[in-house]
Amino acid sequence: MGYLHRDCKSKALPIGCCDMSVKCRCRWNLGHTWCSFLWQHPSCLLSSTLTFFISSFVIFAALGFLFSWLVFPPFSQPFLDSAGVGCQPDNEGSWSVGLFLGDNPLLLQPIEEVGIQKNRSSAWPVANPILTCASVIDASYPSNFVADPFLFIQGSTLYVFFESKNALTKQGDIGVAQSLDGGASWKYLGIALDEEWHLSYPFVFIYNNEIYMMPEGSAKGDLRLYRALQFPLIWTLDRVLIRRPLVDATMIEYNGKYWIFGSDFQRFGVKKNGELEIWYASTPLGPFMQHKGNPVRNEDRSLGARNGGRPFIYDGQLYRVGQDCGETYGRRLHLFRVEILTKHKFHEVEVPLGVAESRKGRNAWNGLRYHHLDAQRLPSGGWIAVMDGDRVPSGDINTRYLTGTAAFVFLVFLVSFVGVILGVVQFVFPFSKWLDASKRNDMALGYVRSQFKSKFHRALSQLNRATSTVRGRILFHSCGGASLMLLCFVLGIISVCIGVRSFFGGNRAEEPYIVGGQYSQFTLIAMTYEARLWNLQMYVKHYSRCASVKEILVIWNKGQPPNPDTDFDSAVPVRIRLEEKNSLNNRFKPDPLIKTRAVLELDDDILMTCDDLERAFSAWRQHPERIVGFYPRLVNGNPLKYRNEWYARANKGYNMILTGAAFIDSQTAFPMYWSEKAEEGRALVDKLFNCEDILLNYIIANSTTSRTVEYIHPAWAIDTSKLSSAAISRDTNSHYMKRTQCLLEFSKLYGTSLLQIWEFGTRSDGWDY
Repeated sequence: MGYLHRDCKSKALPIGCCDMSVKCRCRWNLGHTWCSFLWQHPSCLLSSTLTFFISSFVIFAALGFLFSWLVFPPFSQPFLDSAGVGCQPDNEGSWSVGLFLGDNPLLLQPIEEVGIQKNRSSAWPVANPILTCASVIDASYPSNFVADPFLFIQGSTLYVFFESKNALTKQGDIGVAQSLDGGASWKYLGIALDEEWHLSYPFVFIYNNEIYMMPEGSAKGDLRLYRALQFPLIWTLDRVLIRRPLVDATMIEYNGKYWIFGSDFQRFGVKKNGELEIWYASTPLGPFMQHKGNPVRNEDRSLGARNGGRPFIYDGQLYRVGQDCGETYGRRLHLFRVEILTKHKFHEVEVPLGVAESRKGRNAWNGLRYHHLDAQRLPSGGWIAVMDGDRVPSGDINTRYLTGTAAFVFLVFLVSFVGVILGVVQFVFPFSKWLDASKRNDMALGYVRSQFKSKFHRALSQLNRATSTVRGRILFHSCGGASLMLLCFVLGIISVCIGVRSFFGGNRAEEPYIVGGQYSQFTLIAMTYEARLWNLQMYVKHYSRCASVKEILVIWNKGQPPNPDTDFDSAVPVRIRLEEKNSLNNRFKPDPLIKTRAVLELDDDILMTCDDLERAFSAWRQHPERIVGFYPRLVNGNPLKYRNEWYARANKGYNMILTGAAFIDSQTAFPMYWSEKAEEGRALVDKLFNCEDILLNYIIANSTTSRTVEYIHPAWAIDTSKLSSAAISRDTNSHYMKRTQCLLEFSKLYGTSLLQIWEFGTRSDGWDY
């Protein structure tokens, strides 16, 4: 039963309704699901208040769905789908492991710069990371990330021991992987060590023909040493080295003694992640004594006191790796040269690390953090190192959820504020019903509630009067009033976008797709000239941040070339190749300086997501003999006529991929294009200044009886050619007439029977719908 103010009783209205012509006040009915103050008139289905909130919710929900459709990639990572409970978002991060090589440990290069290739996975070249959470394929020990890698070299065989964050137990286990080809490929062997407490930092070494592991187990309160019974998977506890909860402890032999560097954050007065202490002994089996100066460092956490990997000796100098935990845990590494190390003194100075930071941000596997490095000399004399890296900061999930919650709370406040300003929302509280819920004979409690009611009622009354005053001063038909409403609406849109992105957008990284257990990279090629420089600059800034882009090659056909070092904001090297002749044939000219077999020919007036590029690159690596791209065409009929994509979709098939946005094998396709057989075709391309992409389709189709084209649907693509006066396809009719002429001529030269038609939607992942 609704409760009405006494003034309402004079009106013969249904319970719960008010006639607004009478000054009456409706109160909340706690015994019913509807609020009597929401109803304004018997003929109204909904009150203005409820209508306002429902309308606001619908509008902003629709904007949120639109934002997610535009921004979020519609496809998920295949290996994440098949990993079961592993590879889940983890608040500690998404660490993975990369491999580095060099002539010395002070100048190391990632494996993709060395040019190691693997034909089985079409990794030309192999690229980092070499180990990820997906590498841990043991269903009993699913992994959310892998970190803290340590190398163990046994002849020509390489082992990497690493922390694997168990997705079930939420603690670290010690995993191991093996490489028999110098680090080009890795095989996960299993979990080497699993205790009831968290394990990490598995420092492995050999002493007196026995192999030992000294992992971090600070949760147990001591530093333990394990010995291999059956290397590398079966270990037994050998002894407790130090009865202190040392963190990130590593050992090195130097000047006749064995030194352990570590951190004890339970020591009184130390700064977390900013403390370093040293222990020493005559053998690695102990007993260990404390350095007289412990803690030898106790300072700001950003200065690298905490260990970041194995110390090493190079040119007679001892080097220690420390981690910077200033901005976030494990933000970056620092390298120190130890100048003095005795039982009583310790001094080190910082030197350059020699490893370049990625500028690709979250798209790079180590774009935001790298906190561990293990460098060792190979039997050949060169150096090899493993480093971990992460694309997200520590606590990223919590940060995203807090940001999203704050955005939605602000949105609710904003909608309520606008409702108050419009007069459809008022501040009312059901005091009478609240008091009725209490025991009437409880005099003390009744007095307290009465006092609270009085004070709260006065506050609400003052708030309502204040909002009425503000509402009276805002003229909605004025410029100021309209501007206020527009500002609130814009802020609401921004809040929705932030909230949706925070809750549903994941880590905001457009990650590469793994093929055959390995990653690779490709070269991006754009052909342009002086009049399109502004396009090129935007193009370079965007695509250079894509994870698998190794280099951008700009084929400069005409005009004053730009300076690749100063005219572009690029995360990868940009190379300008000057051409004497302005010809579209230059696009497919063999270039010995291209470092990858995979090239993406992408016009500088096409803009799409990095995820689209990564998916197409993955599809190309599975079939590198094909042209894999984003713009399908169907060439058929008698006579032949060039038509757009809609014609291909209407006929449910395609037999040509335009190379304005397509992956190609540069080692096979480019020589074929510049062969003697293609000379007449190239002449027609120069004559019409068009059709080089059509010619390549004909040439490749004539080289094999297998499938030569494959379509990948982009999430979205923006073609700015119609906006530029310099684009050859700006005049659509003229452009199509030239391409029809090319089809007629090329069919005479090469035939059309080999252009087989392929249906859309045949891929199991749905990428070609």
